[in-house]
Amino acid sequence: MLHIANYPGRYNKRTYHLCKKHQPDMVIVGHSHILKVMRDSHLKHLHINPGAAGKIGIHKICTVIRLTINGIKISDVEVIEFKR
Repeated sequence: MLHIANYPGRYNKRTYHLCKKHQPDMVIVGHSHILKVMRDSHLKHLHINPGAAGKIGIHKICTVIRLTINGIKISDVEVIEFKR
């Protein structure tokens, strides 16, 4: 879980090196407030930015991600939207 990382194919150097070193199954990032759920086929993990859930910012819709983790299996990824 990182605050500023960018996204697959455009990770900053720190994020890229951490992903190469630790080979996580999932990377959760923030900062941009842009909802994004995608596979990184190069580094072989699920990339998640849950978007923005706070009251501050220009977003009109708040988003969060709900998912199930069972051992190493990630399933039931769901985007939940609500107005602030």
